[in-house]
Amino acid sequence: MPSPPDTADDFLPEALRFVAPAALVDIGANLTHQSFAKDRDAVIARARAANVTTLILTGTDLEHAEQAVELARQTPGLYATAGVHPHDASRWDSTLARGMRDLHEQPETVAVGECGLDFNRNFSTPADQERAFEAQLGLAAETGLPLFIHERDAGQRMLEMLRAWRDDIADAVVHCFTGERQTLYGYLDLDLHIGLTGWLCDERRGHHLRELLGDIPLQRLMVETDCPYLLPRNLPAKLKGRRHEPALLPWIVKEIAHWRGTDETELARATTATARRFFRLETAP
Repeated sequence: MPSPPDTADDFLPEALRFVAPAALVDIGANLTHQSFAKDRDAVIARARAANVTTLILTGTDLEHAEQAVELARQTPGLYATAGVHPHDASRWDSTLARGMRDLHEQPETVAVGECGLDFNRNFSTPADQERAFEAQLGLAAETGLPLFIHERDAGQRMLEMLRAWRDDIADAVVHCFTGERQTLYGYLDLDLHIGLTGWLCDERRGHHLRELLGDIPLQRLMVETDCPYLLPRNLPAKLKGRRHEPALLPWIVKEIAHWRGTDETELARATTATARRFFRLETAP
């Protein structure tokens, strides 16, 4: 990925500076990614200028979770999750479990994850993924924190595991949902939340999601960029380097509102209220 430009003004064209009609929460921002190393402060400033006022920084392994917690500690409006992504599940051991448990005790940590199952790439074996996910389900039950879940091409097995734990865990969100109708209904039947990204802005692969948007109750829906990944393809101007960032979340909300037939302001307010309740941000530092 190309290095980010040196100045904030050079990076985001005027045509992409779209202010959300109500304050937004980006529930999945990978701001510890190396592509943000040179201009992270400018990225946060642009998010605030776009009315994306709260960022949940995703911790996908011990190193990045520690960085996310430290950033959240230093910056008002930022919070962190702490977990091990299924790609890295083969690394799960007792030392890693202790490190995660320590992070879950920090007031800046608002969820266990990103954790789950990814049978699409299988960078870790399915057996290792299930072992690590089971352990993190246990941590969520132990701490009472909500779960931030990754699932790709593993809906049936994910539902089986979650059904076994549902009475023991608090809230859970399937972030960056890309699954089919049957899987979505299974998650909703378990009273789970759904996170949507710029995936549905992609005319090559987002069509089936557009048809499902009306089936997701507003009180279960949250929005996210998953930046620097999944740059929306509905943007009215090209972005140098094609790095996604939180300031572009309003474009995703605009797309969701269009396909739901919902007012953008209503959608923004509803998803923010849901996210603040889900992550317990009213009582967070």
